[in-house]
Amino acid sequence: MSLLRYSGRRVVQAVPVLLGVVAITFALVNAAPGNPVEIMLGPSPNQAAVETLKAKYGLDQPLHVRFWKYLVNLVQLDMGRSIYYDAPVTTKIAQRLPQTILLMVSSFAFAIATAVPLGVISAKRRNKPTDHVTRIVSLVGVSTPSFWIGLILIILFSYNLGVLPATNLVMPWAHPSTVTGASTRLGVLYVAGAHLLLPMLSLGTLQMAAITRIERSSMLEVLSDDYVRLARAYGVKERTILRKHAFRNAQLPVITIIGLQLTTAIGGAVLTETVFEINGMGRLIVSSISRQDFPVVMGTTFVFALVFVVGVIITDISYAYIDPRVSYGDQE
Repeated sequence: MSLLRYSGRRVVQAVPVLLGVVAITFALVNAAPGNPVEIMLGPSPNQAAVETLKAKYGLDQPLHVRFWKYLVNLVQLDMGRSIYYDAPVTTKIAQRLPQTILLMVSSFAFAIATAVPLGVISAKRRNKPTDHVTRIVSLVGVSTPSFWIGLILIILFSYNLGVLPATNLVMPWAHPSTVTGASTRLGVLYVAGAHLLLPMLSLGTLQMAAITRIERSSMLEVLSDDYVRLARAYGVKERTILRKHAFRNAQLPVITIIGLQLTTAIGGAVLTETVFEINGMGRLIVSSISRQDFPVVMGTTFVFALVFVVGVIITDISYAYIDPRVSYGDQE
């Protein structure tokens, strides 16, 4: 089966998953106690105003009718209109999504760039001081919530040392005139990096620790295989064994854990954005839940689910590139 056909099949398989997410989220938000109209108009609203708002947002229709209309509109990339902001949900998501994507991509880049070398070095120097330190750091990392790490980083680097900002996020592509303390494009990048560093470390530490543990275990397993022992018996240098024979074969479990860490990163992004006051998707969904802004809750949940599904598909496709023994299905 070709890569294109396999990718198409995985996309088709993802459709029921996304449909299930939409259905469950729709049922949950409509089963929640309270009424968004009462939140907007107060505890004793005028009945005419209530009926007008319900008709405007389709809340006066039966549940199954609203669900079907939502699905039809969703296929057309129309996620409805926010009750609180009185704006299209797609507009609010487009405003908040870049911050969350930047935070998640940077945290994964930090995690992978740090975890892979640490895991390889730890496996190479098994039961030596370097290995012990790496294992302790990994254990602490996977055991510590991201929001707690964020608070510690804020106290240390923002409050006590005063070297890094504790709130907000500056986008690297922002115009210098809109960024405080930056007059050039290079200045914008510097300010953006300073604002991004603490939330990136806060969100990426958990991913880094988990990937390091898997990298170490996978490398140890590969280094104990017969073909590695045979290479050593023939006098092949240890560096060559690690680089050419062991490293690539050890990456399949690592790619798996990276794909699974997407769920942790999405959940951690919500907490990280709250701690660092980043106006991303995390804060948007939290505030929308408290305001019972059902269309925004539905839209943000769908986008998060879509990001996770796309990440899993990319992970599956990466298997065959890393390990030629993995095929895309039955050979024709």
